[in-house]
Amino acid sequence: MKTVILVRHGKSSWEYGVGDQDRPLQERGISDAHLVSTEFKSLSRDIDSVYSSPANRALHTCMIFLRTLHYPLEKLTISDQLYDFSGEGVISFVKQLRADHNKIMIFGHNYALTNIANRWGNQAIENIPTSGLVQLSFDVSDWQLIQNGITEHILIPKLLK
Repeated sequence: MKTVILVRHGKSSWEYGVGDQDRPLQERGISDAHLVSTEFKSLSRDIDSVYSSPANRALHTCMIFLRTLHYPLEKLTISDQLYDFSGEGVISFVKQLRADHNKIMIFGHNYALTNIANRWGNQAIENIPTSGLVQLSFDVSDWQLIQNGITEHILIPKLLK
């Protein structure tokens, strides 16, 4: 059994005149990430690996989740392949993961994550909003074999308030 947890970064700010990878979270992005991570903590345990895009907004969202979940920071892997907006880079990244990691969490960007949730899950999702989380499970033993999974959880900040 393999599980992929997709988390879109929190709401980011455009007001600082920095490059796309350096954009920080807005206050709402911080509070929404806390809200979703707290709810998720009650639903899931035993995450084997956490991966994040190197973009500031994704990393900051990831840090909030890691603190909430008491997940060790030293187990986080940052990959340029996850700074992806189509989904192909993320899919390629997931398919090359080690078979002994069964439950993974990825912090990334749209439209990549929405595309992947719709491609691999069994529930149509129009858009994963900022700080949104989708958990997908697959009845396979190797990451290369994942295709049609089950959408287990969808957490959206707006619906948790």
